Amino acid sequence: MVTLAVCRPSLVVNRALSKHNLCFPFCPCNRTVFTFLSIAPNRKRSISSTSCSMESAPEGYRRNVGICLINPSKKIFAASRLDVPNAWQMPQGGIDDSEDPRTAAIRELREETGVTSAEIVSEVPYWLTYDFPPEVREKLNKRWGSDWKGQAQKWFLLKFTGNDDEINLSGDGSEKPEFGEWSWMTPEQVTELAVDFKRPVYKEVLEAFKSHFQQTEL
Repeated sequence: MVTLAVCRPSLVVNRALSKHNLCFPFCPCNRTVFTFLSIAPNRKRSISSTSCSMESAPEGYRRNVGICLINPSKKIFAASRLDVPNAWQMPQGGIDDSEDPRTAAIRELREETGVTSAEIVSEVPYWLTYDFPPEVREKLNKRWGSDWKGQAQKWFLLKFTGNDDEINLSGDGSEKPEFGEWSWMTPEQVTELAVDFKRPVYKEVLEAFKSHFQQTEL
């Protein structure tokens, strides 16, 4: 069974989740103290037509990090967006100017989920890109004051070393909350519930990290 935490009791659960038999424990909004995370990247690379092996992000794409957070049961953290109905995703966010992608991954995880008890254990050592659909591109570029055609992402696998009550969808309070619900999911569930334009990248990321999800079922 997948466990889902809800921080907003009034939020209606989207229908796509019903077939996964999700339950809804209370999600406490506590604060935690930031701790340093260790970095032990795995440089193994897979080959895909969606990958971009250059060190710098490809032209026209906003630099971004993606975070695949797994718990001791090898389930993946995913959360539903407040601004996009039925859209679930792994945490992600923009890389600041001159910011190292690893630092950005740790910062984004803390800002979006409140999680500080985690360790980087692997990474996809090349950029993965996706294009925005026209309506999404128009909305985001209006918000950002830019003209990005999509995002170029560096993806990191992080192992969650804390307890579920550390997860706080209000984040660390530095940014406006983006998520309404969260869940520990299988790779198949994460892919199925992702928006269409992100799904190819998700499939490649989860394939790259596949060995970390393998375990004997409880």
